[in-house]
Amino acid sequence: MRRTVYNEDHEAFRETLRAFIEAEVVPVYDEWFAAGQAPRDFYYKLAELGIFGIEVPEEYGGAGEESFKYEAVIYEETARAGVSFGGSGVHVLLCLPYLKAYATEEQKKRWLPDFVTGKTMYAIAMTEPGTGSDLAGMKTTAKLSEDGTHYVLNGAKTFITGGVHADRVIVCARTDAPKADDRRHGISLFVVDTKSEGYSVGRKLDKMGLKVSDTAELAFVDVKVPVGDLLGEENKGFSYLGQNLPQERLGIAVGAYAQAAAAVRFAQQYTQDRTVFGKTVASFQNTKFELAACKAEVDAAEAVCDRAIEALDAGELTPAEAASAKLFCTEVAHRVIDRCLQLHGGYGYMNEYPIARLYADNRVNRIYGGTSEVMKSIIAKSMGL
Repeated sequence: MRRTVYNEDHEAFRETLRAFIEAEVVPVYDEWFAAGQAPRDFYYKLAELGIFGIEVPEEYGGAGEESFKYEAVIYEETARAGVSFGGSGVHVLLCLPYLKAYATEEQKKRWLPDFVTGKTMYAIAMTEPGTGSDLAGMKTTAKLSEDGTHYVLNGAKTFITGGVHADRVIVCARTDAPKADDRRHGISLFVVDTKSEGYSVGRKLDKMGLKVSDTAELAFVDVKVPVGDLLGEENKGFSYLGQNLPQERLGIAVGAYAQAAAAVRFAQQYTQDRTVFGKTVASFQNTKFELAACKAEVDAAEAVCDRAIEALDAGELTPAEAASAKLFCTEVAHRVIDRCLQLHGGYGYMNEYPIARLYADNRVNRIYGGTSEVMKSIIAKSMGL
């Protein structure tokens, strides 16, 4: 079926991006994989390509696009090549919406130009060692100083993607105690300069997958954050986080769909080239049936993603619909990638083959952005259950 979600501009961007990946990423990706992160200088290349400024308003140096479709193309093309852009996805997908929606005009003028050029890379710090999906249980605090000029930040965060290279981090912290009838009250957002005294990056975490994406632990010991770096209003941070969740979850859904589509491509190529018992693996009926079944699931996930992308661009994607898209597409990707790895046989277990890396990278999709169980709860609630 012909896709209608993209226009000529999106496809032109796809061609440029595909050429960039082949020239700048594929030849060195094994080095990045071994190092456990993309080099910081690579982000300047992404900035030069215009990746960081697509959705930034023109007055701050961006292209002023409002569509999520360019981000979706990036997901599809990186998955197709079996690579990633490291932790830079968080910079745009997760952090930019908060800066656009809640920063003051003064803050936008101060932050967004360097956001576009890659001079200042952003990450977001929500999860803590003792809290995962239960963000209302966070313990990190930010206390206003007696003279009212700054907040004093204390606490710790973990699983922070992009945390090693980040120059500024949007930190969620408690500025007030939770209320008896509202545990979510009292959370605020701060755009913290990582060069601040008392701010430190702990371990770069050794993950099962997403090896090229730097993920870190962060610690704050009496970090002074100027009042001018409070993002939005005090104590309203939890509601702000909820506003961006549909886009975040759609991003995970699109990424999962793209990984599944890539897995079918890898498996088809491999089975057509691999010979056993004097025949190509692709010539066996079981292989044909497996690939056909996987292709059907990928087609269904594509349709879900395309419909959700259009809804997001129209401002109509609900939290429950985003949860449904994430749940469906991540479960499809789990099944498809596993079956495609099986078609590779023993070689599918070797990290030199993209299917092995894809298998490990995909597993977290059913965890971060809200677990599959949380997605089911959101959907059930929308059904009145």
